[in-house]
Amino acid sequence: MIVTCVHVSVKPEKVSEFIEAIRENHKGSVQEPGNLRFDVLQQSDDPCRFMIYEAFESEEAVLMHKETAHYLKWRDTVKGFMAGDRYAVRYNVIEPAEKSKW
Repeated sequence: MIVTCVHVSVKPEKVSEFIEAIRENHKGSVQEPGNLRFDVLQQSDDPCRFMIYEAFESEEAVLMHKETAHYLKWRDTVKGFMAGDRYAVRYNVIEPAEKSKW
């Protein structure tokens, strides 16, 4: 299993539009084969900062996600909303090791 935490800083005037776009991406992502979680979090002390917590069963599932229509639409839509470059940190899952625990 692979977890990626994507950190995004959004321009204040674009927060509502970003939320609308990421909700659509979330709806598609949670239906993908190999997706275990796709959580969208907004920082409590800075509403312009978001983290997307993505968990996939395999590297193949991650690669397939990046080719989906909903992801590509989100990526292109929010490009101008960013206050800086988004960045991702990848993790290998230690626990829970069993898929059934997700």
